[in-house]
Order: sequence, then structure tokens, then C-alpha cells
Amino acid sequence: MLQRWLRALLVAALTVTGVLATGAAPDAAADPTLGSVHVRPLCALPARPEMTRCHSLVRTDVLPSLVPLGYGPSDLRGAYNLPATGGAGATVAVVDAYGDPNAESDLTVYRAQYGLASCTTANGCFSKVNQNGAGSPLPAANAGWAGETSLDLDMVSATCPSCKILLVEANSSSLSDLGTAVNTAVRLGAKYVSNSYGGTDSSSDPTFDSQYFNHPGVAITASAGDAGYGVEYPAASRYVTAVGGTSLIRSATTRGWSETVWGNPLGGIGTGSGCSAYETKPSWQTDSGCPRRTVADVSAVADPATGVAVYDTYSAPGWQVYGGTSVSAPIIAAVYALAGTPGASTYPSSYPYTHPSSLYDVTVGANGSCGTYLCQARVGYDGPTGLGTPHGIAAFTAGVTPCVAQQLLGNPGFESDTAPWTATPGVIDNSTSEPPHSGSWKAWLDGYGAAHTDTLAQQVSISPSCTTANLSFWLHIDTAETGSVANDTLKVEILDGATASTLATYSNLNTAAGYIQHSFNLNPYIGKTITLRFTGTENSSRQTSFVIDDTALNVS
Repeated sequence: MLQRWLRALLVAALTVTGVLATGAAPDAAADPTLGSVHVRPLCALPARPEMTRCHSLVRTDVLPSLVPLGYGPSDLRGAYNLPATGGAGATVAVVDAYGDPNAESDLTVYRAQYGLASCTTANGCFSKVNQNGAGSPLPAANAGWAGETSLDLDMVSATCPSCKILLVEANSSSLSDLGTAVNTAVRLGAKYVSNSYGGTDSSSDPTFDSQYFNHPGVAITASAGDAGYGVEYPAASRYVTAVGGTSLIRSATTRGWSETVWGNPLGGIGTGSGCSAYETKPSWQTDSGCPRRTVADVSAVADPATGVAVYDTYSAPGWQVYGGTSVSAPIIAAVYALAGTPGASTYPSSYPYTHPSSLYDVTVGANGSCGTYLCQARVGYDGPTGLGTPHGIAAFTAGVTPCVAQQLLGNPGFESDTAPWTATPGVIDNSTSEPPHSGSWKAWLDGYGAAHTDTLAQQVSISPSCTTANLSFWLHIDTAETGSVANDTLKVEILDGATASTLATYSNLNTAAGYIQHSFNLNPYIGKTITLRFTGTENSSRQTSFVIDDTALNVS
């Protein structure tokens, strides 16, 4: 580890330029190999085996500023084609060592700077607990890890502004304490857990896997490291998504951005990558140059020369520019949150391997001189950048099940009581006053000759793999109205979240002796969970009955 960081020192002076600022956080002073260079790590080298360091690098050649200078939320969303909305209700957990007394107040400043909705303890968006899940006592504060915490919270906010954030602070930077914090995050309900730290790849890794990181149905990300070619843990765990790093710059391409491997062919500071000596290869990894687990899986911006804006005031001056794979790991965790809840028995680290075309392939650059794809970018999978960087959220969703041609509505002819329909009492009826289209039951809305409203609704999900979706139902309208005014109406609507769209409106003017079938194309709602709703509204004069039967929502 010390030798790798000594080499990193030599490359840093060549790759990051500018006016050198002096001063170092107390935690970084424990690293004797770095001194005062253009970037410095926030966290000390691990003091012993099974300890870790955070993967944050702060620019020392960029003077503290009253305004942010690095990339912000709109830059990241634009570079990775991410939606501005999504993730509402999802909780992303950030696991870090030690305490950050200013975590919430610093996060408030960051989000306000970029016009993001507040995320506080008071409004239920933000929460902070110790590694056992209690609000107190919290661990002792640490300046270096406080900077790491600010970085993680800011990147989750930038990527998924609507996500809730759970900060779990471990007692120390040991894998056992941090692993306990991961377990706590999952126990408290987080489906997305970001880890921006690493230690030596060792024979203990499989044990740590089973104790802390084997959580099906939870997207756990881990940063690949900042010391160039070489493997660190927990990124090497087969149960996590190992996240590498890139250099991200604006370009004249159609995308508007370009990326290369963060690193140098001579080695030194750069994203981690390589072949684990101890971890079993997961079934979804098929590269042939490593018989065990290969790092990384995916990647995102990490180069401090193309770094991100972070706000930290705990023994820090406020706005600074950060890099390191501690940037990329929380970004990817938040992208998983944008993509939706993982399958309960799945490992989300496998998802990108089923959607490689939904990633930006990074094909240029290297983080060392190994001579193979384990340290050199190429078309397709490589070690430093994995399968690539996010191109939207599709690569971070479970594999899509092929569409089965079928009818989706439950109890479509109302012959099996009410469920799964929700209806006004008395609507689903088997009386003979209004005959059904078939069978014995139908849905009879209104018909009272008095001011009255009836509703009938059912929620249904349409698979994104389907290509056609068609709604149909049989409708009979019987009325005692005699004029030419639409006094009584039946509205047919689709509810897509909070948005209601009217498919059709019928009235007493559409009276007919028998049933008429009506059909509607629902292709715009493929891939969504929607609610079909009928609303019958009758005024206080003569009755109008709207009788519905034999509904169907056919997909293929």
C-alpha cells in the first residue's frame, strides 16, 4: 500500500496543475508518503490489516471559494443522461467511519446552492445513526472522514435529489465496524448502500462477505480505490458493485461529454482495478483473464482534475473540489435508487451485465502497466471502468422478463366478488334489473335518480417488455332523461401516479338498447403501474345507469 501511494505522489504532480495551496487536514498528516502535493487524501493510511482508508482526494491547488468550482448536479445528470426526478421514497444509506458533526448543516448548504429541496431530520429526509442504529452516542469526530461524509451526502443529493438519506457512522475505520454499519443500514430498510473506502485484499474477504455484504435485494456499491492498478476490499466482494473511476470532460460529441480511464499507464494515483486473489468469481462475470473476481463492474467520474464541488466545514473551509472513487461509488448507489427497487432475491451487481448497451463504454486510458484489460481500457469490459458509465438508468434495473401475451385485469367480469376492484358499495351487482353482458354479475354505476357519484377502479402493472396494450369493456347506458343535455356522465380515466388522463366521457345522450364494446390503446403506459378508473356522476333529476361488464387489458 505505501509503495503504491509513493508512486501515486510522482504522478499527481504531473496530472493535476494549478496554484498550490498550503495546509492539510489532521487526518492526512499521518500519511508520510504524500507531503504537500496538488491533491491529498483525506484519510490516513490503514494502521494495520483489516483497517481501511476513505477514497477521497481534495484538490490543494484550488483555493477555497465562496462558490462551488467543481461539477454540480446538473453536470452529472447531463453527463450520465439521468432523470431530474425519480427515487421518491427510496432511502440511500451512506456508510462512513467516525463522526461528522456538521453533516446535516453542510448538506443543507449544498442542496440550497443548487436549488435542491431541503433534506433534513425535521422533514424526514435525512437521518443519522451510529453503527448499531441508535441516534446516540455517535462516534468521535474525525476531520478526514467528515470530508468523506460530506462528499458522499452531496453526491447522493446531486444524483437523486428526491431520495432520502440515511447516514450510518461506524465507530472506526475497521472492516468489522464498517461492516456492522452496512448490516444496520440494511436492517433499517435501505435498499441502496454506498461504501467509499477500502483496505487490503486478503484471505479474510470471504468471511467478511458472509458477515457483512451478502444482502440479496440490496444494491451495495464500493469504491475501487485511488492508488491505481490493484485490488482493494470491499470492492472485491462478489456481492457488491465495484465502482471504478473516470476523467470526465465536456466535448463536442453528440453526448456533449467524453470519458477516459482515471489514471496513468505508468501507475500511481488513479482508479483501482484488477483480479482478486481470494474472491470467487460471480457467475455474471465472464472475462477470461482473471479466474477470480474482477474489479470493477461499472464506473463514474473520479479524477480530481475533473472533480466535483463539495461543501464541508468540519475543520475545512467550505467549498472545495474533490475527486477519488469516493465520488463514483455514491453516484452509482443513487443511480440504482433512480432505477427502482431491486428484485428481492437478486444481486444488483449483476444488473449491468444484462444491459451493457445501456452504458457509455470507456475505451481509452490505463491505470497501470499490467499489459492487459485488467488495467487498460478497451471496447467492452475492462478492469478500470468495468462495463462503462451510466447512460440513463436502464443498466441498473433487473433483467426484463419477456412479455407474456395475456389479459391483466383481475376479476374482469365481476364474477368473483369485488377484489381486486375497489368500488363504491353496491356497484358490483347481480340483480336482474340491469342484466349483465355475460355471466351473472356486472358493475352498475348510478341509476338512482338523485345526486350521486359511483367509482370503480383497479391498479395494474404493464411489463416494460410488452409492445402492445389494449383496454376494452362492454358498456350499456340506460336513462330516463329526455332532453338534449348531458346531465349524467361516466368518465373513463387512467391514473399514472398523480396524473389523471381521460380516455372517454359518456353521458345520458349515449343511451343504447344493449351493450356496446369500447377499446383504447394503452401503449403509452407500457412499463408503468397505472390505475383504471370509472367515475359515474348523476344529478338530482332522472336516473341514468352506466353498466359495465367483461373488461379486459390485453398485452403482448
